[in-house]
Amino acid sequence: MDTEKVVLDRDDVRRSLQRIAHEIVEHNPDERLAVVGIHRRGAHLARRLHAAVSELLGQDVALGDLDIAFYRDDVTTRPAAPVVHATHLDFPIDGLTVVIVDDVLYTGRTVRAAIEALFDYGRPARVQLAVLADRGHRELPIRPDYVGKNLPTARHERVNVRVEELDDVDEVTITATEEAFATP
Repeated sequence: MDTEKVVLDRDDVRRSLQRIAHEIVEHNPDERLAVVGIHRRGAHLARRLHAAVSELLGQDVALGDLDIAFYRDDVTTRPAAPVVHATHLDFPIDGLTVVIVDDVLYTGRTVRAAIEALFDYGRPARVQLAVLADRGHRELPIRPDYVGKNLPTARHERVNVRVEELDDVDEVTITATEEAFATP
């Protein structure tokens, strides 16, 4: 009996990413930039942000993606083996401002893992964080620099980001799970 509510549709996602791109350019006018997405959906969002930022700057910025499967702090306690993707950082990150891109910011643990993975490739000058949705409930002191939409949620709710490249639709939804309807 899950119920799902669309909170961002295709146009909202497009506008959010365009706004984030403008903010990245505004806050980094003279910086050497790289946009790096976290697999899976963050990597697709990063490609879109990369195109928008490059267009706004009139020059191509570096683009990469990170696999964090073995950097997660729960890798040994998860019931299923981690799904591993390739990391693509085909450029030196030393001295760059790296904007890490993810779909949803929740506890902060995914971002912590991404920062750890990133530093295995070098030492950026700065690391910034862009997320399409920030749902709160942080367990680590991590705050995004760029947010598409703040979504106050209950812990029993789930935020679902769907991207055209994987899901044939661009949208963000909130699902109230069955446990929200359970009576004690």
